[in-house]
Amino acid sequence: MAMSAAGPLALLLLGFAVSLLQPSRTAETEQPPIPADKLLILTVATKETDGFHRFMQSAKHFNYTVKILGKGEEWKGGDALNTIGGGQKVRLLKSAMETYADQEDLVVMYVDCYDVLFAGGSEELLKKFQQANHKVIFAADGLIWPDKRLSDKYPVVRSGKRFLNAGGFIGYASYVNSIVQHWDLQDNDDDQLFYTKLYIDHLKREHNNITLDHKCNIFQTLNGAVDEVVLKFEDGRARAKNSLYDTLPITLHGNGPTKVLLNFFGNYIPNGWSHETGCSACDTDLLDLDALNENPAVTIGVFIEQPTPFLARFLDRLLSLEHAKEKLSLFIHNNEVYHEKHIKKFWEKAKNIISTIKIVGPEENLSQADARNMGMDICRQNKDCDYYFSIDADVVLTNPQTLKLLIEQNRKIIAPLVTRHGKLWSNFWGALSADGYYARSEDYVDIVQGNRVGVWNVPYVANIYLIKGQTLRSEMKERNYFARDRLDPDMAFCRNAREMTLQREKDSPSAETFHMLSPPKGVFMYITNRHEFGRLLSTANYNISHYNNDLWQIFENPVEWKEIYINPNYSKIFTENIVEQPCPDVFWFPIFSETACDELVEEMEHYGQWSGGRHHDSRISGGYENVPTDDIHMKQVGLENVWLHFIREFIAPVTLKVFAGYYTKGHALLNFVVKYTTDRQRSLRPHHDASTFTINVALNKIGDFQGGGCKFLRYNCSIDSPRKGWSFMHPGRLTHLHEGLPILNGTRYIAVSFIDP
Repeated sequence: MAMSAAGPLALLLLGFAVSLLQPSRTAETEQPPIPADKLLILTVATKETDGFHRFMQSAKHFNYTVKILGKGEEWKGGDALNTIGGGQKVRLLKSAMETYADQEDLVVMYVDCYDVLFAGGSEELLKKFQQANHKVIFAADGLIWPDKRLSDKYPVVRSGKRFLNAGGFIGYASYVNSIVQHWDLQDNDDDQLFYTKLYIDHLKREHNNITLDHKCNIFQTLNGAVDEVVLKFEDGRARAKNSLYDTLPITLHGNGPTKVLLNFFGNYIPNGWSHETGCSACDTDLLDLDALNENPAVTIGVFIEQPTPFLARFLDRLLSLEHAKEKLSLFIHNNEVYHEKHIKKFWEKAKNIISTIKIVGPEENLSQADARNMGMDICRQNKDCDYYFSIDADVVLTNPQTLKLLIEQNRKIIAPLVTRHGKLWSNFWGALSADGYYARSEDYVDIVQGNRVGVWNVPYVANIYLIKGQTLRSEMKERNYFARDRLDPDMAFCRNAREMTLQREKDSPSAETFHMLSPPKGVFMYITNRHEFGRLLSTANYNISHYNNDLWQIFENPVEWKEIYINPNYSKIFTENIVEQPCPDVFWFPIFSETACDELVEEMEHYGQWSGGRHHDSRISGGYENVPTDDIHMKQVGLENVWLHFIREFIAPVTLKVFAGYYTKGHALLNFVVKYTTDRQRSLRPHHDASTFTINVALNKIGDFQGGGCKFLRYNCSIDSPRKGWSFMHPGRLTHLHEGLPILNGTRYIAVSFIDP
């Protein structure tokens, strides 16, 4: 009985063992991987645009073999007045495929190139193609083009994109050839409609074993899928991920109005930038200026379109640019009568340094667009002009090597990053809204703040940029670049540069129906933040009703204000202990620059209503001054708020240093400039100040006057050699009775504040 029971079990075990020794059914049917040398990429490019070069660089990165069709051929596949076209691509492909038709093991991939880039390599591509188990795979789209009436004829798709996109397909050579041999139309007929009709024909679809890449395993069209595709960093490289289908497509196609989004992805994919490597592409194709026989010729276009603070300083910085001055020429458009005095002064200085200077003033009544067109055209019309450098007067260009650094990057249009102090406002946009205005790209803040450093393809630059002269004479040869619809000049310029034709947008089809026709102009614009270049001024609230208007810029442009008006040794107060104490608890330190002193005196003299040193004074509470001075109050010239802010920003830190533990509120009711002269008021009798502490800033130097100074009677201590721009700080009440010593000749000016009364 035991033997009969064991028999079936033994047979079962024997059968299982035999099955283990036999190859599985899956292994028998699994195909060997397609070798990379059996893959050929075909594309059509009648012109070599920036988009074409980007495509080829991405193909080179992955070692793809690319054959270009139609190179140098006139494009006849559609024009800007039509909304269909592209048949020329099929005709060229049909001709090319005759060569490969009999190579049954050859896999052919066709992709558009002007708005496509590769994100993955051939091994991954061929594996995905094999796994699809079809002979031909077309890109899939969520939008139907060009004939919506054909929608119902498409096969139903439970999950994924339903409609065919002709911008990319892959298949065995014989099958691709079979498809394109059906073409018998004209170059300006529509390629996508041709492929669509083949696909929706059930018999032809089955005969050619065609499918669509419904879930974007291979082809990712961006139009209609903007919210699906995200940037993904992994293993030191960037990929685009379709978050809806959790796939990593091999190609990205910026079809329709998604060219700007493709440019964004192209900044990272395939090897543009990553967290680990930084900018891998920044040093490719650099121009070695040292290898040139001579310095490039640069035309600088300067645009002063509104009242702008610190203009004299801006103009002087132009002369500080590190470039052979004999290779520079200047075009200046000044639209403001107020600035004519600055231009005249600059011209006197520059005429002996730069040989060619053309100035167009406000009397010409040129619009911004006309002026900018004129400046750019000067370089365009001069075959010897290598670069056109456009700069607006609100740019504070602090890096004298800017021209050199921009030229070295070797881009057709490139702008240095400049930002407004303390804000995210800059001279570029990282993205565009649906109506073509500002939108914030996901990397905008990181670029502005320097967390991502590189050279970035962006849709909009302004204020300052460099353009190759050859680009102006080829792709951008039309003269009118700065006027378009109701756009401001910079927006018009950028839109004209990045789009297909100057007229295109007028009759542009909608997002659902837009289809790329002739090779787009697509001149890429770049912003670089690889170096510190400078900043942008705020001009919004610039009041030119004063004599020295820049004095009021402490709120709008605090960095520039500090650089110009605060003594260059001010910071040493806190690092090198340069504060002196000539008398007990009287501290002496540098605070104002010579410019600040001079301009403050000029402002007061321009106002001219000195008080005369009379006791009766309607300007103060109670109308009576016990110890009067011949003065003008800051409030009288509208400088009170600026002065109080100056106290809080620059005096308060010194107060804390010298009077440890005392925190000033920076409050002062009396802030004024005193004028001592021999014929009006020579001195000031002993007095206490109505303050917790007082500052007394010397606004001119010995030589402008003789005598003067300050004596502290309690300590029998005098300071009789005031330094221009230096301030005394001393207690006001009780301990520091003091007097103003008489001047012997000349005029002495001091600025005084009674702080924390």
